[in-house]
Amino acid sequence: MSSNVKIYHNPACGTSRNTLALIRNTGEEPEIIEYLVNPPSKNELMALIAQAGLCVREALRQNVEPFETLKLDRPHWTDEQLIQFMLEHPILINRPFVVTELGVKLCRPSEIVLDILAVPQRGAFTKEDGEMIIDQAGQRMK
Repeated sequence: MSSNVKIYHNPACGTSRNTLALIRNTGEEPEIIEYLVNPPSKNELMALIAQAGLCVREALRQNVEPFETLKLDRPHWTDEQLIQFMLEHPILINRPFVVTELGVKLCRPSEIVLDILAVPQRGAFTKEDGEMIIDQAGQRMK
């Protein structure tokens, strides 16, 4: 079965891994885009941010180099400039963005993905940190 789900994924990120596992818990296999290897184009990135209902700064990761070095916390940077930094340094793109037929979300925390999955969960799911998100009946616990 082909999936209508796309995830901009970083396999080194626990939140991204949990989000991918929640998608797979529906029985679907999403299109996985490792955005550090294959970054989105400028238009794709701007569309993801807009469709997720975020401002550019909300899509910017702050706890990574080169955020501090570039002093990206300063208010004088325009959205255009911040997008350019994200394209030059994809590690600055917050993750994971997930695209489905129901919408686009930045899935932090990972269970936000449940709001845009068209297919129900097929069984229990526990995050890597041990927090149970889905019960045995496939129902969201919180």
